[in-house]
Amino acid sequence: MSEPTNDEEPSPSPLEQLQTMAAVETMLNDDLRHIEVYTMDGLLSLFWHGPSEARDVVLACGGAMGGVLGPADALYQDLGVELAQSGIGTIRIGYRAPNDTAKCVHDLVAAADLATRSGARRFITMGHSFGGAPALQAAVILEEHCAGVITLATQSAGCEPAEDLAARVPIILFHGDKDEILPLQASELVRMIVGGGEFVPLPGVGHLLAEAGDVLRQRLREWIPEKFNEHANNDR
Repeated sequence: MSEPTNDEEPSPSPLEQLQTMAAVETMLNDDLRHIEVYTMDGLLSLFWHGPSEARDVVLACGGAMGGVLGPADALYQDLGVELAQSGIGTIRIGYRAPNDTAKCVHDLVAAADLATRSGARRFITMGHSFGGAPALQAAVILEEHCAGVITLATQSAGCEPAEDLAARVPIILFHGDKDEILPLQASELVRMIVGGGEFVPLPGVGHLLAEAGDVLRQRLREWIPEKFNEHANNDR
């Protein structure tokens, strides 16, 4: 591939590629902003917890129907509030076009682009059900800026671009053994695709992970800061 000349325009960033028509932002409280980005492909809605200048940011996305609260009775909301107290940002991403993998991946990367402009340097992607595929694909795009990936009852479809990702990025996969929509084997298959990662089966737990709310909160409030710290130490 030839190098661009000085006369060539730089490629548009993921945020610029959205071709935003308008954007509206408001503070819901001292630690939570709501941003609406209007595009020709739909409305991208972002709920951003924590300081805007946070260097560590979690990108959280929902399933095929969208949604921003997360499984396990609003896991994303609760983690966002708690992590903000430690200076970690969380952006809950409301897709422009739920169930469109390519656009949903773009939404995550555009959110990362926006956060980078405010000072973010490291990201952890997190997705439930369908959202596992965008979370993994976004991690591939973010490359050295990705400190980890969390999947929650993930599907396997769409995860193929993340082949062998676990060799470069820590990955943890949670899945209930009573999942009525996606079997436990879906996460096991994803673990094979990505070449490893920590697989956490959840006994007696269904697709929405409600029965494992306490387990997930306890584990992730430790895992997320730990992986950000490891990534920061590796950069030194």
